[in-house]
Amino acid sequence: MAAGEKSRQEKAPRPEDGPAPRSGFRPWFFSGLSERAAGHPGPHRTEAGTTHQNSWWRVMCLTGVDYFSTLGYQPGIAALAAGVLSPIATLVLVLLTLFGALPVYRRVAKESFRGEGSIAMLERLLPRWAGKLFVLVLLGFAATDFLITMTLSAADATEHVVSNPYAPSGWGDHKLLITLLLLALLGGVFLRGFAEAIGIAVILVGIYLTLNLVVAVVGLAHLFTSSELIGDWGSALTTAHSSPLAMVGVALLVFPKLALGLSGFETGVAVMPQVQGDKSDTESNPAGRIRNTRRLLTTAAVIMSVFLLLTSFITTVLIPQKEFQPGGQANGRALAYLAHEYLGNGFGSLYDVSTILILWFAGASAMAGLLNLVPRYLPRYGMAPEWTRAVRPLVVVFALIAFLVTWVFDADVDKQSGAYATGVLVLMTSAAIAVTISAHRRRKTPSTIGFGIIALVFVYTTVLNIIERPDGVRIAGLFILGILVVSLWSRVGRAFELRTDQVVLDEAATRYLTAVSHGAIHIVAHEPDENEEHTLLAKEREERASNYIPAGEPVIFLEVTVSDASEFKSDLLVRGIERDGFQVLLMTSPVVPNSIAAFLLHVRDLTGVLPNVYFEWTEGNPVANLFRFLFTGEGEVAPTTREVLRRAEPDRELRPTVHVA
Repeated sequence: MAAGEKSRQEKAPRPEDGPAPRSGFRPWFFSGLSERAAGHPGPHRTEAGTTHQNSWWRVMCLTGVDYFSTLGYQPGIAALAAGVLSPIATLVLVLLTLFGALPVYRRVAKESFRGEGSIAMLERLLPRWAGKLFVLVLLGFAATDFLITMTLSAADATEHVVSNPYAPSGWGDHKLLITLLLLALLGGVFLRGFAEAIGIAVILVGIYLTLNLVVAVVGLAHLFTSSELIGDWGSALTTAHSSPLAMVGVALLVFPKLALGLSGFETGVAVMPQVQGDKSDTESNPAGRIRNTRRLLTTAAVIMSVFLLLTSFITTVLIPQKEFQPGGQANGRALAYLAHEYLGNGFGSLYDVSTILILWFAGASAMAGLLNLVPRYLPRYGMAPEWTRAVRPLVVVFALIAFLVTWVFDADVDKQSGAYATGVLVLMTSAAIAVTISAHRRRKTPSTIGFGIIALVFVYTTVLNIIERPDGVRIAGLFILGILVVSLWSRVGRAFELRTDQVVLDEAATRYLTAVSHGAIHIVAHEPDENEEHTLLAKEREERASNYIPAGEPVIFLEVTVSDASEFKSDLLVRGIERDGFQVLLMTSPVVPNSIAAFLLHVRDLTGVLPNVYFEWTEGNPVANLFRFLFTGEGEVAPTTREVLRRAEPDRELRPTVHVA
């Protein structure tokens, strides 16, 4: 019985379509990463193949718009979370930064030097469906991190706008609207294009850190001239906590709320392709780029650690605790409060403008991170439409989600900090776990123990943060659920594509097919691991009898071995061998029906003859077979092959014929 159209012997040339046109739009530096994920060379590579890269300190400024900009709100959040213990809790955070996050990401830079980050490490370490699902969950947390970075940064920029003494008094009633306008401007920039990001980042970071240094020095000078303030702070500490050990214990409990100060490391490794290396660097071993990226990470961590310690100390001692509370003058803008208080409204306004710009640019960095992640993973998994490889549609989608998040949180910095910290901590925990597994596989016992301890610390920090602020994991859970639903729905919707980029025949396979191209081509599908009683001779007799294949016409057997069924696409390498006097073609693919369909179309284009393929009906429940096809790459092979062919070749006259008996 046939499940296809009548076989045709005539030539069936198929016109070759050229590649889809590619947009030359490149919004800024990260678009190069996303375009490379989609097959583009990226903006840092010229036609001649030379690479436009930047010195490590310039790229550090690029990551610094995300990392250093947290100084705009971190001291206020720390004081709100830890009270007078804020400097001690910040010290714990700094120790975790320098002796936990920094060693982990220096290792990530070594093993993931193409800018793929820790998620790609885990993808390689955890293959098949378990790895894919784990990556999807991490992408949910990454989306939480990046999107909340956008919305929180815009909300804090708004706080600096409306709190400036020169701002109209009525602006304070329209924080949500101003935040939405800032996000809309961010989306508009990406739609329009942004090519000079590194130069702008260097200027913004340089000015911002200089202004923060001025505020910190002035604050310290004021403390030295008013030493009673330090005494009052010490008295408050001893009154609230009976001993130094108790202070440390409480600080260990509250410091996870300060985890926003750990952001920036994932971005730091994501920009590795932009870091200049040595002339002797190779594609497989860019030692100079790795060294300079590690220098970037270390320098940024040290600078940020110094600023975190200084600013947490001066803000806690100099600013009354009531001002950190919601509605207070220092809420979300502690350093700006000191700038206005001790350096006047002129300098304070300059500080506000600098903070607003770098916070807004931090949102741009987060948007770019999303544009890097989604095209790198979801389309490759078959878990997103192909249009998600393009920049503009993704910008619109992310901007709309950012609008929704801002509306839900009412543009409030404190309400969003929990979700932000959760995303940051989960990514860092995953990175620590990845380098621990990697060290174990390399049989590096001291590194395994060291990274394992760091991973446990991050697990503790993450769990404690989730317990203290479950709203963060709820928001992340919504992102994860959305990604899982959309991804699996897209995977099912795209299941009947050809799912291969090219078919390559070895010399023997080409010879077998060329030899039979003068007449009918009969391809018999054969299970690679059938029992001995199902020999090729018995299979040939069965197919000839069932499908009336003339005795004088040769048949070629086709065997497909399933590789990793979680992969969506693969190149097909077809090998020809002889077994028991029969010609056999061997293929390995993530999915059987689609690879057979792609092979048949390739045979048609190669020989000009419409091939015939012969199957047996698959036993079992049809629903169960459908799930087997979706998740194991097998299932109901014959009708699925026919459906893939139907979708790939709408013209019945040009479609290979499927026979089932």
